[in-house]
Amino acid sequence: MARAGIFLIAVALIAGMVGCIPASQDLEIRTWYDLDAVRDELYGHYFLMNNLDSTTPGYGGLANPTANDGKGWDPIDDFAGIFEGQGYEIRELFINRSDERWVGLFGIVEEGAVIKNLGVVDVSVSGSDYTGGMVGHNGGVSLSGPYAGGTLTDCYAAGNVNGREFVGGLVGLNVGTLINSHSNGNVTGLARVGGLVGDNWEILSNCYATCTVTGQNGVGGLVGYNYYGTVNDSYSAGEVIGEKSVGGLVGENQGGTVSNSYYDYEEVLINGENIITTGALFDEDFDQWLAQNRFLDVNERLSQEDGHYVVNTVADFRELLAFGQDSSLKFRLKEDLDLATEPNFYIPYLAGEFDGNGHKISNLSFDFDFISHIGLFGYLTPVGKITQVGVESVNITGEDDVGGLVGWNEGTVSSSNSSGSVTGDMHVGGLVGRNEGGAVSDSHSAGSVKGSYAVGGLVGMDEYGGAVGNSYSTGDVTGDGNVGGLVGMNDYGCSVSNSFWDTQASGQATSDGGTGKNTTEMKNIATFSVAGWSIIAVALNETDPAYIWNIVNNTTYPFLSWES
Repeated sequence: MARAGIFLIAVALIAGMVGCIPASQDLEIRTWYDLDAVRDELYGHYFLMNNLDSTTPGYGGLANPTANDGKGWDPIDDFAGIFEGQGYEIRELFINRSDERWVGLFGIVEEGAVIKNLGVVDVSVSGSDYTGGMVGHNGGVSLSGPYAGGTLTDCYAAGNVNGREFVGGLVGLNVGTLINSHSNGNVTGLARVGGLVGDNWEILSNCYATCTVTGQNGVGGLVGYNYYGTVNDSYSAGEVIGEKSVGGLVGENQGGTVSNSYYDYEEVLINGENIITTGALFDEDFDQWLAQNRFLDVNERLSQEDGHYVVNTVADFRELLAFGQDSSLKFRLKEDLDLATEPNFYIPYLAGEFDGNGHKISNLSFDFDFISHIGLFGYLTPVGKITQVGVESVNITGEDDVGGLVGWNEGTVSSSNSSGSVTGDMHVGGLVGRNEGGAVSDSHSAGSVKGSYAVGGLVGMDEYGGAVGNSYSTGDVTGDGNVGGLVGMNDYGCSVSNSFWDTQASGQATSDGGTGKNTTEMKNIATFSVAGWSIIAVALNETDPAYIWNIVNNTTYPFLSWES
């Protein structure tokens, strides 16, 4: 028994040496000195017992503008414990460390840490990369990069935050979980700058930001850059100013999920104008969404038919702004639509299915060269599907990932077409701007495509296992680098099969995938039947729906059998 007792004491001592403390040991914070001592026990369980401000002992030497040689508060790094704010606030926190990374009340928060019921208000925080009003980097740092971070619940920040990259009103880079949290004030940086979070890799739920956000690249009212992260039940309501990849809710969304999250299109200014980007809702819808506990009922807006919500009018199509984020919903177009009276309108995010049902949407127009992910549908998620829709007479100018039908595609596009003028910078295509692991089949595009890099008649950039099959393009294609008649740039071994482009009409003799044919060959059924297409020759003004493709041999290009 004596040996067992000695063993248990030794285990306890070792646990204390590595930073573990008994759960019953509660550490109270009443002064700035107590707060500063958190860095001495990073695994502790802390309770803030009162507000901390300029009148609280320790402020002058630790957190005011003269502390630490004018640098102010020294961020707490590698926090891995539990910090319970208990509804109290830390006020007038000052940090001036523009040449340092990981800047905030907490510079780095580790995996497993918890911060809850805490507010930091009247903050003035300046840092370099990974700068936030409360946390610079919610996620540990290692030689191989960041890993999972902690959880922030019922937290908020208000004041001014300034940094370089990964800059947020509450958190600079989030690789953990943020729940029921918000921010207010002014957030300024260069890249990946957001009202709440600069760069989100994980979960952001039931949050909001009402900040003025200013940056250059990847600037959003809520999140600057959503990198395969999740944003749900959240909103933003502040002005956004930027130069590239700018959004009212999210500046740049790469592979991320956005669900039931919005901003007020008619109230939020993006570079001084009301512009639709991911999450845009018209004023009446946004107000109703908030008033109904962040809920809108699609059954009150659209009728159903065979499991699809029916789109008969442009007004019906506009409802996809509210419901396009729901992956469980299917929509079916019942009439041709003309968007001539709806300039700069498009659906920026689609997670469900859209069946064009053989109808056309004409006169899509958009002209903001600092907005990315532009097309009739800006972003199609991996489970999203678009089929049997024609987009005619498009006239769109965007920044990156611009296509006549889809700007950024991770889903499935089939039996569809586009025509008109598509202009952008990088990843510009007549039908799809960027095909990121998605699939494009039995589709075609015509019209002019212009860009600087990765520009293609059908697809601008095809990467990460995306597939293009049984498709073609005929439009004029111009650009500076990686320009192709069918595909501008095909990266990471993506499949392009049984697909063609018109070398004469496109002005391009090469393509990063597909087979070039002259105009005569492109109007000959043999070109496509030999490639295994489901195609048949028909008489002029006739169609045969038993085949996917029809052609008036030696007279027309192939056309989809649903096209009249």
